[in-house]
Amino acid sequence: MISSNDFRPGVSIELDGSVWRVVEFLHVKPGKGAAFVRTKLKNAQTGSVVERTFRAGETVPQANLEKLTMQHTYREAEDYVFMDMESYEEMRLTAAQIGDRVKYLKEEMAVNVVRWQEQIIEVEMPNSVVLEVTQTDPGVKGDTATGGTKPAIVETGAQVMVPLFISIGERIKIDTRSDSYLGRE
Repeated sequence: MISSNDFRPGVSIELDGSVWRVVEFLHVKPGKGAAFVRTKLKNAQTGSVVERTFRAGETVPQANLEKLTMQHTYREAEDYVFMDMESYEEMRLTAAQIGDRVKYLKEEMAVNVVRWQEQIIEVEMPNSVVLEVTQTDPGVKGDTATGGTKPAIVETGAQVMVPLFISIGERIKIDTRSDSYLGRE
């Protein structure tokens, strides 16, 4: 159990039979009446966001999440196969379970798989990855870093906007949260 006074962004709680993460919270003490905590909660399974108010000091069950470090070993048809780095057991996940950052997933990449009651809640990818550019327009003499951008396809098939001077075969660093170019590697 966790008190509503201990809510912080990222804290996971159980409500109505599912896992919710605290996105924002505000402890309010009005001049008249009891204090309360106004929160914005995000459902970990569906992604829906709701606002909910709790009395100050009210206790709610804290979600018991299990985080496993796994390595992506290979892809078989529509499934992505991961190996637990401690027990060497395999787990198969679909692209829907992994989320939209699946486009940056490559073999031998380590990720964190978060489970709640034997159910996959999310797959935490690294915040940045280094990938090789496989397709882009050729760079031309005079292209500068401040000029503009062009689309590039990386080895995993994802498309990223890169500066004009980037050419095929270069390794670039990409921010997986914002799908943006961070620099050369």
